[in-house]
Amino acid sequence: MKTLQRTTPCVGICSTTYGDLVCRGCKRYAHEIVQWNGYDTEQRDTVWQRLLNLRAETVRCALSVSDEARFAQTVAGFDLPEEEPWPVLAYEVLRRVVRRDQPIESFGLAVTGEPANALMLLRRIDADIYQRALAHYEHSYRVSAQ
Repeated sequence: MKTLQRTTPCVGICSTTYGDLVCRGCKRYAHEIVQWNGYDTEQRDTVWQRLLNLRAETVRCALSVSDEARFAQTVAGFDLPEEEPWPVLAYEVLRRVVRRDQPIESFGLAVTGEPANALMLLRRIDADIYQRALAHYEHSYRVSAQ
């Protein structure tokens, strides 16, 4: 079975070393990064689920599937696990086409709101995920993360 989940959410761009309480790269909280290797499977799954939910919420606000057949063809062409929810797959498609000079619509997706190329859209989605992660941290821990 194909899977997109890695052993860690880390993307190698850690801003917690500069004092951020929420990493601008992986969107985990500083204490989760520090304690990650000591977490059991359930704790890691909880963190992963929060991160995936944030991503899915954000992608749903930025994109929609405009052509299901073309999107399915794109997913298959990138050898992505088809059983994943469409927002997860759409994010992975964006990551893979970011350097191509093709309209997002050619992959079976439609941009909600302001038009953007894949790179601009991916940056916008990542910035929104970060803002949502900050808000979640501040709500959960009653402390400003900025």
